[in-house]
Amino acid sequence: MNVPTRVLVERSGHVARVTLNRPEVLNAMDLRMHEELADVWDDMEADDRIRAVVLTGAGNRAFSVGQDLKERARRDAAGTPASSFGSRGQPGWPRLTERFGLSKPVLARVDGYALGGGLELVLACDLVIASDRAVFGLPEARLGLVPGAGGVFRLIRQLPQKAALGYLLTGRRFDAAAAYRHGLINEVVPPGELDACVDGWVTDLVTSAPLSVRAIKEAALRSVDMPLPEAFTAVYRWEERRRRSADAVEGPRAFAEKRDPRWTGR
Repeated sequence: MNVPTRVLVERSGHVARVTLNRPEVLNAMDLRMHEELADVWDDMEADDRIRAVVLTGAGNRAFSVGQDLKERARRDAAGTPASSFGSRGQPGWPRLTERFGLSKPVLARVDGYALGGGLELVLACDLVIASDRAVFGLPEARLGLVPGAGGVFRLIRQLPQKAALGYLLTGRRFDAAAAYRHGLINEVVPPGELDACVDGWVTDLVTSAPLSVRAIKEAALRSVDMPLPEAFTAVYRWEERRRRSADAVEGPRAFAEKRDPRWTGR
């Protein structure tokens, strides 16, 4: 019997759309989904045709409600050791939440619930576009768990400290408007406008020079905790490739010739 794939991937031009595909359980993530996602992220990084990735959930009820707790309960009953921070040694490692070297920009398209591990995936993305019915939260404190896929570490970095601790320690949910006020997401739109808004951001991503995008992402994320003088003198792998590339010459030439640049990624 064919078992439906947990993750759908659609490639179109320079864009890949990755869909968490368990809508019947609000896209809860089980171990098999994590295994499939690991292969997807490997493919995304290796495929030079892909310049941007959109991550979303199937259906209109949830991006993802996080860990499949029914599967977790079965594993607990079988004596599987409890997990803590990170996914090392577990299926799908390194998961997106620990792929610190992923160079392609990943945009989260959020409609409905993004809870627990679902919100942790959102926090690991570079851009976030949400519908105004999106709901966010890390309920782990209410379940005897911790947000072990980076929620503890990323929320305290991406939100003001008191706001982050309020959500972390109580498991309270917050809506898209609050997420936008905190700077957690880039744009909030009605559900009917979500895809058009995502497409607009994706168009801007893929019309930018691919090596510049990768170099900027690497430098921004690696340097965020560095002293400023150290950030200027650090070596960034993608910047080394960009500054020696044909694209670095093509951009100014196209501007001078009043034409659109033709990026090769080389």
